Amino acid sequence: MAGARGTPRMMGMMGMARGMGLPPLHRPLMGPNVPMAGPNSMPQKPRTEEDDMKDLEALLSKKSFRELQKSKTGEELLDLIHRPTARETAVAAKFKTKGGSQLKEYCSSLTKEDCRRQSGSFIACEKVHFRRIIAPHTDINLGDCSFLDTCRHMKTCKYVHYELDPIQDVPPMAMGAASITPSKPLKPQRAEYCSEVELGEPQWINCDIRNFRMDILGQFGVIMADPPWDIHMELPYGTMADDEMRNLNVPALQTDGLIFLWVTGRAMELGRECLELWGYKRVEELIWVKTNQLQRIIRTGRTGHWLNHSKEHCLVGIKGNPEVNRNIDTDVVVAEVRETSRKPDEMYPLLERISPRTRKLELFARMHNTHAGWISLGNQLNGARLVDEGLRARFKAAYPNVEVQPASPPRASMEIDSGAAAQLRSPFAVTESKPPAGPYGGDPTIPEVPYGAGTPDKAIAVGESL
Repeated sequence: MAGARGTPRMMGMMGMARGMGLPPLHRPLMGPNVPMAGPNSMPQKPRTEEDDMKDLEALLSKKSFRELQKSKTGEELLDLIHRPTARETAVAAKFKTKGGSQLKEYCSSLTKEDCRRQSGSFIACEKVHFRRIIAPHTDINLGDCSFLDTCRHMKTCKYVHYELDPIQDVPPMAMGAASITPSKPLKPQRAEYCSEVELGEPQWINCDIRNFRMDILGQFGVIMADPPWDIHMELPYGTMADDEMRNLNVPALQTDGLIFLWVTGRAMELGRECLELWGYKRVEELIWVKTNQLQRIIRTGRTGHWLNHSKEHCLVGIKGNPEVNRNIDTDVVVAEVRETSRKPDEMYPLLERISPRTRKLELFARMHNTHAGWISLGNQLNGARLVDEGLRARFKAAYPNVEVQPASPPRASMEIDSGAAAQLRSPFAVTESKPPAGPYGGDPTIPEVPYGAGTPDKAIAVGESL
């Protein structure tokens, strides 16, 4: 019975094994994302070889885990490289203004009255404001002068002009703000820094530089000199001998600062020698590439023995430890040629960027060299003009018989008198110099002495070199 009962069972299993070669039954796919078959269902689009290639490219373009780790490490290295070093941070902190930034923004309302009116407050904002200059001849109905602080006729111009308003709007005690620390004014911290008056006014002295008392001028942050080198040329204002250049009392003018000395031809070696004798270390050399009115390089220069000179050199020397801005300008200046020995006007803003707010002196200057913030010395200037009270007093003590312009020097903040006979004085007013009448552009009543003439030991006196 067991065998008979097991036989058909064994045969049934063998029959199922033999039947496995039959095609399997197709079952419908089940799942939440599988579309259900229906009468309106669209058949699935069969995959093509192009779809397979796209999937393969997307798979190959993905970064591996190792590549992701390398990329992250590279980003960390770039971030570390771009961070400033301790030395760079220290150098940046060295040139920061002591006591924090002292720069202020201009108020768009211009005056404090308009600022209070627009803000609806009793006090104006902390920004810089201006006040209107209302003189007896001013016609308010005409509006503002289009030249503003560059107007050369402020004493007669009927339009409205402006000046800085340094007066505090409301006293701190009246507002109960006794504990508030007032803002620090811009005061010069070193001897070579400009006063507020000097920044806005040019000064000059007509003198023989060989004999002038340099010690009364004080200290300067920048000195620029264009000496009449003895380069075997006939110059209308004479030349200076080599020994006279070496013996100039330039060391009394600077303790910490820069000097810019123009040289040409054989004067290059003499200029380097003079810098060393005066206590300077030559650190740079600036080149002026000369162009004509069409901005083309001059190839037929008026100087040069072997080649036509189309450029001039300016030696840069340093003394002490001055505070200067480095690497903000280039050592090449391309500018147009004008009168004989006249240097590019681009030099003045360049030197102001290198050493801002410092007193600046120009030796062997002419009237076209006079600029605000500069003191000019030379024997082709119109008399003496000094606005700094300290310098004016020292000059009067040294040369009591010399007349100094102006009779009433301007002050830092102009005070407007409401009377009809008020005299208008502004730090923005430009003093109009008289036209040159002498042989070298000086006062016709004062004889001029060329640099190459006269004796070096001749003392300065009224009617001789001033």
